[in-house]
Amino acid sequence: MMKEKTIPLSLLDLAPITEGNTLSDAITNSVRLAQAAEKAGYHRFWMAEHHNMVDIASAATAVILSHIGAKTEKIRIGSGGIMLPNHAPLVVAEQFGTLEIMYPGRVDLGLGRAPGTDQETLQALRRETRAKGLDFPDMLDELQHFLAPAQRGQRITAVPGAGLDIPLWLLGSSTFSAQLAAQKGLPLVFASHFAPDAMLAAIDTYRSGFRPSESLAEPYVMICVNVVAAENQSEADYLATTELQKFVNLGRGVEVKLPKPVDDMNALWHPVEAQRVLTQLRESVWGTKETVRTGLNDLVRRTGADEIMVNSWIHDADARIRSHQLIAEAWN
Repeated sequence: MMKEKTIPLSLLDLAPITEGNTLSDAITNSVRLAQAAEKAGYHRFWMAEHHNMVDIASAATAVILSHIGAKTEKIRIGSGGIMLPNHAPLVVAEQFGTLEIMYPGRVDLGLGRAPGTDQETLQALRRETRAKGLDFPDMLDELQHFLAPAQRGQRITAVPGAGLDIPLWLLGSSTFSAQLAAQKGLPLVFASHFAPDAMLAAIDTYRSGFRPSESLAEPYVMICVNVVAAENQSEADYLATTELQKFVNLGRGVEVKLPKPVDDMNALWHPVEAQRVLTQLRESVWGTKETVRTGLNDLVRRTGADEIMVNSWIHDADARIRSHQLIAEAWN
């Protein structure tokens, strides 16, 4: 009898700055969440780079990952992701090389090609603004060069960074990164938590075009999905109204801290907005442990995912921790 494949469970955090709380609270709560995730058996704790957003505190991603690494013991830490067009590849190699030296065998480097911000902020980040990340493959080649073992006579070396075993991942919300990950023989993380339309096409593009590499012999797909778990369905639905408000505000271009849940979304959104948001969030899973288990199993069945990464837009820090504990209990 064949043994069932084990699907690891990982966690994405954006250090949300919630209504009524501060930046310091956001970072403290991310530490608490990482510690709880480690205890609950999560495989990875990743953080995402975003800039000039009033509800996200993870802009200096490598810095906050270092803090998380110091407050945990064994859970893998990584970026989901570093937005490579915002940075010189040498600096990224040095930063994550430093993390790997400090927390050996625990560091992942997930990479995205979007800026994670608006065009004005992109200018302020002091990188040349090039058309829609079209130079991303070249920047990836440069980064891989600096992370490879230094060659004799090499004038510029990432110290630390060169020759360290830091797994690279490509993040995608379209077929572009899926195709590039396939060509490079790298694992793919797909953002079904906000881009479900391209999910199946991207996965098919990746698997069909995959070329084995030194780092990866077979395709490896991680799917990121929004999940809210609670003791009962009504509580989960209530907590999930924070996620719904988040995406309503994104659509409206409204910048506010992550809002508290509400009893009635119909008092806040127009039917057209409701349709747009619910369509965009159709892969989200909200409910009890049983509902979460069923929803995640269905996602794995449809995608063949090798790993699941969960993201949660929950206002209350204790409820967010409890949600992730329930998700882990459901999955394990």
